[in-house]
Formats: sequence, structure tokens, C-alpha cells
Amino acid sequence: MKKLLMATAATALIAGAASAEEIKLGIILGFTGPIESLTPSMADGAELAMKEVSDSGKLLGGSTVMPVRADSTCVDAAAASAAAERLITSDGVKGIMGADCSGVTGAILNNVALANGVVMISPSATSPGLSHMNNEDNGLFFRTAPSDARQGVVMTEVLLEEGIKEVAVTYTNNDYGKGLADAFQAAFEAAGGTVTINAAHEDGKADYSAEVGALASAGGDRLVVAGYVDQGGSGIVRAAIDSGAFDTFHFPDGMISAKLEENFGDEIDGSTGQHPGTDSPGAAKFEELVGGAFDATSPFTPESYDAAALMLLAMQAAGSSDPADYKGKVMDVANAPGEMIYPGELAKALEIIAGGGDVDYVGATAVELIGAGESAGNYRQVVVEGGKITTAKYR
Repeated sequence: MKKLLMATAATALIAGAASAEEIKLGIILGFTGPIESLTPSMADGAELAMKEVSDSGKLLGGSTVMPVRADSTCVDAAAASAAAERLITSDGVKGIMGADCSGVTGAILNNVALANGVVMISPSATSPGLSHMNNEDNGLFFRTAPSDARQGVVMTEVLLEEGIKEVAVTYTNNDYGKGLADAFQAAFEAAGGTVTINAAHEDGKADYSAEVGALASAGGDRLVVAGYVDQGGSGIVRAAIDSGAFDTFHFPDGMISAKLEENFGDEIDGSTGQHPGTDSPGAAKFEELVGGAFDATSPFTPESYDAAALMLLAMQAAGSSDPADYKGKVMDVANAPGEMIYPGELAKALEIIAGGGDVDYVGATAVELIGAGESAGNYRQVVVEGGKITTAKYR
């Protein structure tokens, strides 16, 4: 009997080894373009989850995971679609962690991912318009960052609690900027606030004095800048400060990074903002896991770790790296019931799933997917003090 058991175990090991594969996952983010200061740590977060799973040796019979990076540019839909096409047809990726900005994410989903049946989990595409795509995506698209419909409400709450009842709004002229500006205006006005002007700005300009002149004429107690920190958003802020038009601002997620501190320091003291984030136990565990290797608190970096982790746990639950098989398991591993799983516990999760158990992936951002695969949403509220972005509270 003992010899029979040993032989059976050996056969199982051989079968496991035979089924092991190198699974490629795409990471498509704007490594160039208007959020290029955010994307390196986002990619590092996703690759940390992939390495954790590879090192465990517990994914699909000992399979390893190889990340393949590509540049979405954040703004060029054609370039982003071509990059995604290369990831799928040339590199053979089994899923895409990304994209980042809403416009290119929608373009990749419609032009490439749907046609090829590839799962996408975006850590940062927040346009409310993508919610409608969730109903038409054949179950392929998910996101770990909440919709800007939610961010508009949070912005309203922050500003009204600050006693700000009248604001001017400028937004980058794309899906992200317009979607957020419109969601905010609707929420702010419904709550009794006044938006004096809601005007687009184009990225890539050398001079924003005309735009700031129009904003100043409309007036407001604070200027809301729904733009990009590495592009026109910072140009607007610089022109507003230099002209004396506004001295405090409110910054949504696309404006918040170390680059904001570097660009303006204490010139923007008293300014407020928010980006997706949480003070859940998973956030602290993620910082500990990163150990200073990169900025674990940079916007959308924890969400990137979670996006990659969800794909890999879904593969384990499906017993397959084929997107057609594992797409239906993403919601299962993300939500209750099951044992709660935090950063650094992916090996444990893989073991539980392999043993027939259930997991509830909480991750770094208190993951809870609702509807057709959207994040329920938590936010870190910030204030600029002494030239530094500091945490005010979490919502």
C-alpha cells in the first residue's frame, strides 16, 4: 500500500510538472505621457504580485508568471491599441493589467481585448462611461479603482466640509477629465454648491494664461483641477499662482503624486484633494511587503498589485490560464464568502483554492467588486501642508 501511495504521489508530481507553464501577463500603462510619474510604481506593484505567485510555486502545477510591459501613452488610442495587439499576438499574454487612463482603456477593450477574448483589469481607469462597457464586454473587463461617479460625490463632501461652496472647474479634454468634471458638477450642485465655470483645457500647451483668465473671471473660492500632474494640470496651476487668480486648489487623483510637491511645494499649501486609497489592514501589509523598494502609497500602486493578484487567483480557481476559463472566477475570488487574503498571502490563497476552498481577496485596497466588476471604492483625502501631501482622513 505504501509503495502504491508513493507511486501515485510521484505520478501526481510528474503530471503537475508537465502542466506547469510560463504565463505571460501584460502590463500596459502610460510610461510616457501625462501621468508618467505615476506609472513606474504602478508597474512595480503589479510585478510584485506576479513575483510573489511565481516564487510560491503553487500556481497551476508550478507555473511561473512573466510580466511584459507596454506603453499606453495614456492619451493616444491608436498607439495604445497597437501596443495591446502586440502583447496579445506577439507576446501571447493571458491577461492585461491595465490600461491606465480611461480613453485608452476603452479603446483597447473595444479594439483589441474583446476581439481576442483577453481579460483586462484596470487599476486606474475611472471614467463613469466605462461602467456601461462592463455590460457589453463579455465578462472580460474589471477595475480595482472606483468610478468617478463615486469620486464626484467624495469631492463634494470634502469641499463642503471645508466650507467651500463656490468653485471653478477646469478639466483635461478627454474621457477622464470630462467624465469626472461632469460627475462632480452634478454632485456638487445637488448638494447646494455652485460651479461658476466648467471648462476644458488641452494638454501640451506652453501657456495657459487665457484659460486661467476665463476661470478667474468666473471666480470661485477654490479652483478644481481635473487634469494630469505631468501635463496641462500643472500648467494651469502654475499660471493661476503666477497671476494671483487662485492660491488654493482641489486636486483629484490624476494630479496627486510626488511630482505635485516637486512642482509647487508650499505655494499650494491649504489645497485639498483625494485619490483612491484605504487605511485598511491590507494597506499597511502592502507597505510592509514593499519595504521601501518603491512608493507603496503612490496613487493606483496598491490597486495595481490587487489587479494582478486577482487575475492569478482567478486562474487558480479555474484551473486554467485561458481567459475564457478564468474570467468567470474573478468576482468569486474578489468577494465573500471565503478566507480573507491580504498582500503577502498569495501563496496561502493558492493553496486554499487548490484544496477546494474559497478565498475573499481583500488585498491592499479592501477589494470589493460590485455590479459587473467595479470597485466599490475607498478614498484617501489629502491636504497640502508645508509643501507636502499629507493624509487628512479616509472615506
